[in-house]
Amino acid sequence: MRPPTLFLDVRLDPVGGGLATSVIVYLATFNQDSTLACYQTVPISQLQTAIQGRHVLIGTHGFKNSRWDGIDHLSNWATLLRLSDPAVFIGLLWPGDSIWAHGLDYPDEPKVANDSGVLIGPFLDQIFAGAASISFASHSLGARVVLATISHMSRRVRRAILMAGAIDNNCFNTEFEDQTGQIDKISILASTKDDVLELAFPLGNLLGGIIAEGHPWFRTALGRSGPAKVAPDNFLQPFLIPSNWNYGHGNYLQIDPTVPITPIDPIVPPEGTGEPAAGNTGWQEAFSAAFVSSRFV
Repeated sequence: MRPPTLFLDVRLDPVGGGLATSVIVYLATFNQDSTLACYQTVPISQLQTAIQGRHVLIGTHGFKNSRWDGIDHLSNWATLLRLSDPAVFIGLLWPGDSIWAHGLDYPDEPKVANDSGVLIGPFLDQIFAGAASISFASHSLGARVVLATISHMSRRVRRAILMAGAIDNNCFNTEFEDQTGQIDKISILASTKDDVLELAFPLGNLLGGIIAEGHPWFRTALGRSGPAKVAPDNFLQPFLIPSNWNYGHGNYLQIDPTVPITPIDPIVPPEGTGEPAAGNTGWQEAFSAAFVSSRFV
């Protein structure tokens, strides 16, 4: 059974739809079989009590996720995290499925992510004043939501951990260069076997006017190969998952009925290292949760 989880929600509708005009706080509760029992609004004061004096990790999903998908994947993944007290996980839901077009996320989809950050950043500055610190973990296009949010915050961010980032691999040197200095430590988790970022991301860029690799506007995704240029001084290595693990875009937050009982090593090993808990289901999401837990310290 999953424990109750607080969510910051900026969606207008459960599926598709646009961006809300304010951040609403919800509490998700679950049945014994981990299905959603209730998703109801709660006072901001309840959120403030939950985060008071604690290190907060805000986790968000990527594109092509309905509200219910986001709740399901994030609440399940949160149970695999190993965060030491005083720490608390808060989910963040945004309308990443509002204009989804089969992976062609450029140039329209990032606008939704950017606009989400405009809304969320000031909310965190105001409402999370009592938290000991604020950190972020994201999947896919959620990386843009996180960086856009930080760009609209005045408060420093303790950790930013971007998994499978569906954002240009030069983002730390161009669009979000100023934000890198606002974060104490930056981590990413990437895989060259990420089929979505290998195919859909460059194709989306192509439709945005980018012609071919070698063109000065061509960019691959951060979550496939890592930073394009010299990484920021606060960037932590290593980050690239061994290619022989065949770690795909959906593996980071996937849901399996069981996960390995033995704790997964959170360290990204050298190329050619065998899979963790090979042959067992659930090791992929257990690994991503272990990685984030270790980088959150």
